[in-house]
Amino acid sequence: MPNDASRLPVGRGLLYLIITGAAWGTVGAAASLVYRTSDMGAFGLSFWRCALGLLLLLAGRRLRPRGRPAAAGPLRRRIGRALATGLGLALFQTAYFAAVESTGLAVATVVTLGAGPVLIALGARLLLGERLGAGGVLAVAGALAGLGVLTLGGTAATVRPAGVLLALASAAGYSVMTLLTRWWGRDGGADAAGTTVWSFAVTGLCLLPFALQEGLLPHTAHPARLLWLLVYIAAVPTALAYALYFAGAAVVRSATVSVIMLLEPVTAAVLAVALLGERLTAATTAGTLLLLGAVVGLAVGEARGAGRRGPVPA
Repeated sequence: MPNDASRLPVGRGLLYLIITGAAWGTVGAAASLVYRTSDMGAFGLSFWRCALGLLLLLAGRRLRPRGRPAAAGPLRRRIGRALATGLGLALFQTAYFAAVESTGLAVATVVTLGAGPVLIALGARLLLGERLGAGGVLAVAGALAGLGVLTLGGTAATVRPAGVLLALASAAGYSVMTLLTRWWGRDGGADAAGTTVWSFAVTGLCLLPFALQEGLLPHTAHPARLLWLLVYIAAVPTALAYALYFAGAAVVRSATVSVIMLLEPVTAAVLAVALLGERLTAATTAGTLLLLGAVVGLAVGEARGAGRRGPVPA
């Protein structure tokens, strides 16, 4: 598991982010199986995802060989970073689930994941001085077009203003989390493992009241299947993926991070066709190709730029 982002080459950070996007894309299929297997709700699933993921991360830290510790900074700074990242993550997840309930999966997904790259690109330009350039702007535009085609193509989506506002709030939480991670990583002061652990602890505490109200312990006729699904969700798209995400986001430009994370709906679309029996439509194919083209273009540009700037871009 990555520990000190200050020693992480940009190329490896890009690889970490690609793995993260693909892993996050499996959550929807796994969650749909959880819902079919039990009466667990969205807040309960989110809480257990964070709680079990936190336990796995703590176990991994105890089992990992001890090397030179990452530069973590004073205790007050670490607490502040954990609170800020954890609150951003809680807003990202909770507002997204609420948006899905209000306006449907398609609209919530396209607004959240579509607004994210725009907010991050603006924030990175204004706060971090990061420039996309003409090629980067075209790549982001292509990614947003691909996301819209992939998510809304061939659907009779209903747009509700309240759901759109919730989706924008979710995108804002994701943007804050990404920009802060990049900001802290620029001076080599990011401890990816520590950030992940403490962020999960804060997020779990934020989600606990909602999960208790919804029902923390689900009823199921297939407890072994439910447990296996929860362990998978906690281990792969949560503990592993977020550790890789925080490490990669600390060394890769923020706008590039946001576009690479659009691999999530690509993976979800592939799984929907391969495992859930959904039809491969022209919209699915076109949207997937547009998104993959944008991700590849930005990743290649980021790697070339890193070679000119050095291992950790400023």
